[in-house]
Amino acid sequence: MLENTTNISNNSHKYLKNYCLGNSFFVLNSMKEIKIESTLYAFQNLKALPKDVLNLMNKAIHAREKAYAPYSNFKVGAALLLDNGEIITGNNQENACYPSGLCAERTAIFYAGSQFPDAKILQMAITAASEKNKTNKPIPPCGACRQSMAEYEMKQKSPIEIYFMGETGAVFKSNSLSNLLPLVFDKSML
Repeated sequence: MLENTTNISNNSHKYLKNYCLGNSFFVLNSMKEIKIESTLYAFQNLKALPKDVLNLMNKAIHAREKAYAPYSNFKVGAALLLDNGEIITGNNQENACYPSGLCAERTAIFYAGSQFPDAKILQMAITAASEKNKTNKPIPPCGACRQSMAEYEMKQKSPIEIYFMGETGAVFKSNSLSNLLPLVFDKSML
């Protein structure tokens, strides 16, 4: 194998290494590290939450208790506060054919979108509990729910405050979904 280092003159002035192996020629770009940081806030427990957020989380807890989760035994509840004052709740709905079920967050978001299409989601509270293990650490939304939440943040052109917890313990707050999904796929990429 032959190696040749070449300085390419362009806007970024990157160094490239050219490798020649047999009839194949490879160009490897130099790599640059990109740091992505997120900021979350932690409340010690439910009692530390502001009263309005505590009310929203209690609605999510009530929704969680009604979840249909006979296969995973992992129940999730979500509650949304809309800018019109409505509170929408959802919980996970499982199916023996796993992909046919739906998470609590998307159940609530899609209901809000169908019933109040012009309303903005201001806040979301999420809680999760396992019938197998005690969940005392905050449980964040899954990737599919994060992507759905991103769609609504972009649609309404304003962030959604997200509060999430396990069954007990600390509650985390994110001021926007961008803290939980910093490299979002959106309509600008289509």
